[in-house]
Amino acid sequence: MKNRLGVLWTETNVVSVDRNERETTILVKPNHSASWRQNLWVLAALAVPSLGAGIAFAVAGAWPILPFAGIELAALGSALYWVNWKLEYRHVIRFTDSTVIIDKGYFIPKRSWCFAREETALRVSPETHPWQRPEVSVHDRQSETRVGDFLNREETLELLGLLKQQLIVRTHSNTDTFKA
Repeated sequence: MKNRLGVLWTETNVVSVDRNERETTILVKPNHSASWRQNLWVLAALAVPSLGAGIAFAVAGAWPILPFAGIELAALGSALYWVNWKLEYRHVIRFTDSTVIIDKGYFIPKRSWCFAREETALRVSPETHPWQRPEVSVHDRQSETRVGDFLNREETLELLGLLKQQLIVRTHSNTDTFKA
């Protein structure tokens, strides 16, 4: 299934790359441990015993338990849906010969940045602790946007390796100066 940008959104990798003769596209998404279909199966597996017990209690005369079982399942379903929707967030970074385009959004781009390729660089703020991840930003002289801020350390380093192949890297130090 492809989105409006023509990028495959059902990849299994958190950071994936697609290259063709005209452009290189990097897709960055959060780690999605379960699909919506799998969440529905979990909800159904929990609904059967919960509603079964609620119906059994209702038949025995304790009918107030049945609405609470329904409310419990509705709350769980709502929470699963909200988490699944939040995990659909994407950063799509496209490199052409003249531009770098970054789109961020859930199913369609909600925010977009377009940078001239020759003026664009990669800013890397190193981690302060070995468990933390570096902060990665794409910038030009006028604007800047962070990419992959939802990734863990290993995934951020993978993204950084792919971005280093495309852009000039500037390391942000504690003294607020840049090293080329």
